[in-house]
Amino acid sequence: MENLKQIPESKKCEQAKYEYIKSSYAGMFEVLQSLRQDEVFCDIKLKTDDKKIIFAHKVVLASASPYFHAMFTHFSERNHDVVVMKQLDSTALQVLVNFIYTGKIVITEENVRDLLSAANLLQLQEVKEACCNFLQSQLCSTNCLSINAIADLHSCTELLTSSELYIHQHFSEAADGDEFLSLSSEEVIKLISSDKLIVPSEEKVFECVIRWVKHELGSRECVLPQLMEHVRLPLISNNYILNKVIEESLIKDCIECKEYIREALHFHRLKPEELIPQNIRFKPRQADKVILAVDGMDTKFSNGTEFFEPKMSRWHNGPEMITSRKNPGLAVVNDNLVFAVGGSTDHFEPLRSVDVLDLSSESPCWKPSVDMIVKRNILGVGVINNHVYAVGGHNYSDSALDSAEVFDYNTQEWHMISSMSTRRSDPGIGVLDNLLYAAGGFDQSSLQTFDTVECYDPNIDTWTPVAKMCGRRRGFGVGVLNGVLYAVGGHDGLNCLSSVEAYRPSTGVWTTVADMNFTRLRAGVVALDGLLYVVGGSYNCYIVDSTEYYSPETNTWTIVTASKNYPHTSGGIVAINMPRHFKTCSYS
Repeated sequence: MENLKQIPESKKCEQAKYEYIKSSYAGMFEVLQSLRQDEVFCDIKLKTDDKKIIFAHKVVLASASPYFHAMFTHFSERNHDVVVMKQLDSTALQVLVNFIYTGKIVITEENVRDLLSAANLLQLQEVKEACCNFLQSQLCSTNCLSINAIADLHSCTELLTSSELYIHQHFSEAADGDEFLSLSSEEVIKLISSDKLIVPSEEKVFECVIRWVKHELGSRECVLPQLMEHVRLPLISNNYILNKVIEESLIKDCIECKEYIREALHFHRLKPEELIPQNIRFKPRQADKVILAVDGMDTKFSNGTEFFEPKMSRWHNGPEMITSRKNPGLAVVNDNLVFAVGGSTDHFEPLRSVDVLDLSSESPCWKPSVDMIVKRNILGVGVINNHVYAVGGHNYSDSALDSAEVFDYNTQEWHMISSMSTRRSDPGIGVLDNLLYAAGGFDQSSLQTFDTVECYDPNIDTWTPVAKMCGRRRGFGVGVLNGVLYAVGGHDGLNCLSSVEAYRPSTGVWTTVADMNFTRLRAGVVALDGLLYVVGGSYNCYIVDSTEYYSPETNTWTIVTASKNYPHTSGGIVAINMPRHFKTCSYS
């Protein structure tokens, strides 16, 4: 008795409790499925239009489907033991009922459309999403139009968006298929009127319209004028219009169509200084914007050009330059003329020469333009009202320039403008609100890298100081996006930079934004589709073979997966309309 320990009073009074949680309900549903198959305890029969009967339990159906829950709680069917399921495929309904009981479903090309339609009606969101995911994975040029129609019919938002994007990106292939011929005239008009359509040339749109009309000529010929209203004939080459469009028999018999031809031919006769008419047929499709890049470094590819399609994430070879120039400035005039300005030779001799690429030409190639007044290497270039400004740079290895000059495309002449307050070699140049900003740069004679900024007003031929940057920079890229001037990367005199800062005229100050993923010197920078793209550059003599873009909305940089065909610094890049007549070769 002495060895016995007394149990505390509190322990004797506590009430014991043990909680057990079932790890899986699979066994229970196996029993329910077995009962259903044996028609045991079933209190509802689902009858389809083809007289098939599917047995089930109301409580099980109601627990999985909001449709059945409403039916068996609020409507007259709650007192019925047979419900007619109109316009539902019996096989699809059987598969969905099996899914409710087993949690398993197999989706195939043969059943996906019926399953999606039934799942949408029964509000089985999991199955609807699974069907959309399956259709998404099956998207190709032969089915994208029908998948888009299905997504629209059943309000599948993500699938609708992705299929529309796929159609825009693969219009040429999709329009060559049978699905295109089955579209209504309204659907064809919606498609060919889109600015987002990506086509190798507007000729393809014209050919697709003619093919669609001829497929059912008797009923479709009457809508040809409506379709031709959305074909951008002015963007088609003059030769194609004369040799193909005019000679098409359907066009010859259509008075309204001849007016569109006259409009296009008149456009091709316009002089550069004449205004382009303002209607949709003269507007390049927005999706046709690409980035043109030229080499900016001493490499064997220094004549090379490439262009990048952001939406397709792929690079193409472009026309080779006629002058091997390192560190040129690039500028676009009249939306279709690309100027390569200055730079240096293979032997580092600064250049006065300028070459131009006419993107509207049927055979785009670089040709000589008017030389600058001053030799300029690692200069800055900007465009205001189709006037090209060449700013700073250096003309010998130890001499930075404070001078600037402007090229008037209409008179084909360069003339000097007021000099800057500071000699700037390797400056950053940007145009904002018709003012030319010159930022940072380097003076070889004093070995100084600058943080100062000044802007030029062409109306009064005057440079005015503005706020200094957050840090010193030379060899950096400048981009203008949504009224904000960005200074990207470069060198501060000691180190290459990945940092980025932004200037807003409304506040008059520079502020830092997110750093790039890579350090970049003399990278190309351009704004496109609401994003700021940075291409190439170098770091400690190594070439940075990557592209990334900045989103102001999220303050983040994202790497573009596609690589260039050959690595180079891409010191000069511009956004251009997709060249309609380039003989392209994509490689990523």
